[in-house]
Amino acid sequence: MAWLYVLFAAIVEVFWVIGLRYSESLLEWTGTIIMIVFSFYFIIKACEKIPAGTVYAVFTGSGAAAIVLIDVLVFDAPFSFVNLFFIGLIIVGVVGIKMTSDESDEEFA
Repeated sequence: MAWLYVLFAAIVEVFWVIGLRYSESLLEWTGTIIMIVFSFYFIIKACEKIPAGTVYAVFTGSGAAAIVLIDVLVFDAPFSFVNLFFIGLIIVGVVGIKMTSDESDEEFA
């Protein structure tokens, strides 16, 4: 369950980062703040079962990769194969961290 919290935190991170860039009204800023709170909640819950360094590395890496991809696909940011290569490295790193971290979270599920 802890890894699901990390996944949720990374997904929610995409929304609040986009909100930081594009929010203009009070309602949009309120939604952005709510997403930040949810993101931190999910990180805190994940840290109860997984080491904080692992949670933070996976959260920031996967969130950053998702944000760059969404920026290219949705907001027409410039695309390059160099960017794609480095996003791939982030994903490989996140998978590597997941594969080599303790599975103590399975005991509590």
